[in-house]
Amino acid sequence: MGKFDKFAFSAHPAFDESEVRQAFAQAVPLKTVVIYCYDPRAAQIPCSVAKRFGETFPGQLILDASGHKIASTTNIFPVIVAGGRAFDALRSVAVAQHLFGIENIVVVHHSHCGATTFTASGIVSAFRAEQHADISHTFPHETLCIADYEQSLRGDVKLLRDHPATPRSANIFGFFYEIDSGELIEVVNDLGSDGQHGPVPAE
Repeated sequence: MGKFDKFAFSAHPAFDESEVRQAFAQAVPLKTVVIYCYDPRAAQIPCSVAKRFGETFPGQLILDASGHKIASTTNIFPVIVAGGRAFDALRSVAVAQHLFGIENIVVVHHSHCGATTFTASGIVSAFRAEQHADISHTFPHETLCIADYEQSLRGDVKLLRDHPATPRSANIFGFFYEIDSGELIEVVNDLGSDGQHGPVPAE
């Protein structure tokens, strides 16, 4: 038995995957996955998205009678990756859908992002020269950096929509976040198959 098996649901002798999955879906009222950059200046993006969509973030933890943290009231799940690029978030989207079900996927790219300071060929060349490693075929080149914000957002929304890990019913949005003003600007939206969910209108 592993040292930490007591913390893994699937390691318990009475593990029932369907029951655990149902319990997780009830514990967290997830509605929206927000994919954004790990730049500290972008840290308010989930709050801005929650306000725009009329949702809750960061919410409150819910404790049981023994003080165990068993649930949360948040509707937003942040996925934090370099440049907020969707390619890096695909597995998280699949897991979020499987465990909780999701209504919206929001991709946010922000002003003055570090991902605009280099090119795809530049990072590949740097890794070859500095790390003696070839990453030329490791990632799709169009996902490595941001050369044009509108193009990157439209490309990421399309990548998500076309990917089998994205639920057909999910709405997908691309926003630009201006870090100095905090303005969140919708660039693209692709409503899901039911077309019944989405953000409240911006004031």
